Amino acid sequence: MNVSTEQVVETLKDFLDESQVSVNQTIRELHGKDESYHDVSLPDIVVFPKTAEEVSSIMKIANRLQVAVVPFGRGSSLEGHVIPYDNGITINFSLMDKILEVRENDLLVKVQPGVTRTQLNKELKKYGLFFSVDPGADATLGGMAATNASGTTTVKYGVMRDQVRDLEVVLADGTIIHTGNLAAKSASGYHLNGLFVGSEGTLGCFTELTLKVYGIPEFTTAARAVFPTVKNAVEAVTSILQAGIPIARVELVDESSIRQVNRFSETNYAEKPTLFLEFDGNEAGLQQDVEFSKEIMEDHGCEEIQFETDNTARTKLWDARHNLAYAYIHGNVGKKMMVTDVCVPISELADAVIYARTELDAIGLIGGVLGHVGDGNFHALVMIDMNNSEEVARADAFNEKIVRYALERDGTCTGEHGVGIGKQKYQAAEHGAALQVMEKIKVALDPNNILNPNKIVKIESLGE
Repeated sequence: MNVSTEQVVETLKDFLDESQVSVNQTIRELHGKDESYHDVSLPDIVVFPKTAEEVSSIMKIANRLQVAVVPFGRGSSLEGHVIPYDNGITINFSLMDKILEVRENDLLVKVQPGVTRTQLNKELKKYGLFFSVDPGADATLGGMAATNASGTTTVKYGVMRDQVRDLEVVLADGTIIHTGNLAAKSASGYHLNGLFVGSEGTLGCFTELTLKVYGIPEFTTAARAVFPTVKNAVEAVTSILQAGIPIARVELVDESSIRQVNRFSETNYAEKPTLFLEFDGNEAGLQQDVEFSKEIMEDHGCEEIQFETDNTARTKLWDARHNLAYAYIHGNVGKKMMVTDVCVPISELADAVIYARTELDAIGLIGGVLGHVGDGNFHALVMIDMNNSEEVARADAFNEKIVRYALERDGTCTGEHGVGIGKQKYQAAEHGAALQVMEKIKVALDPNNILNPNKIVKIESLGE
């Protein structure tokens, strides 16, 4: 920071209430980390704006004084996205948490960035609607757009980028723009929605989002299918997709992870590779999809399949899957969790998952393989003692192998968690000369490099 913290605070208080500007140590510590294993770094100041105009004023000051700015939702990211390694200002959007408009006839909703997906779905239920993206954590919608979140429902409904119709964005110089409109499609201009979604706070701050929503399906049924091997399970998924069955969710959980599920969620599932599935739609079509899928899974050696139509039972099943990361954390007190996050073509998925499991066994650390296998995205969870440098080195080497394996098969280093600081080193290998185009876009929109500096792309640092 080229000026003192006190000077910046006094300038911010020209238009923000005292309660909206904090240098409190505890508040700063809460904004100096996310849920990842990456090193902690505290902001100098945390601000809590209430309007886009206040965000604009904050950005104008930061740009003029060349102070780093990091947007912050709930801190549930997994690759250090919100950790302010250049200190400066963190903008917490928790006070911008209003659902502005539900346009049920257009299947659209307008929200502020601090609205969480659970909050939104609670409101949408009154209209018979729901928002589809489900990353597991109750993240803010601004944060989900920033990282192009996806999750369990992606196989049917798509990722966050597919749901964004328009964004209100405050740029580095304080300019407020809209990236789209309410129309279902447009052939006008560059696709700015696609550019800003997934930009991880490096190109602008989101202050309003217009999102697609869907009618709540007439019927929903969930299932848990047990297989003798991971290969059997993944090949069953591939066959279901190739058959054109519109499955709503399909998640793989390996044997080690099922063991963690049983301990944490007090379930009694068979400790073998397992698929968690969900089907939704009208009653007649749903029954056909379920029966066809059951036949396909049995053809691939499915040993047990249990369907749940009762809402309580379905919720329990999906809570067990969603709480898996926390099951590992609570079952390994004192350790931090590293999560790999790669995505490969569906045809490569079975071999990729088997490779990951084999390499994980080889490093001798506690962990499991799981993922949204319907779209080729899978994770390996590894529990690490961060005070043990040898363990950290083994985990890093494992992560590197998984990423390189995916890239060699024309996959990606991150299917949904984003780049942040953890996956930055793989950007050149994945994107080649296209990375230079990204760097030019960053410099054009943020010439002083104040917006979440040195995330995704690495350009000249502040003060150099």
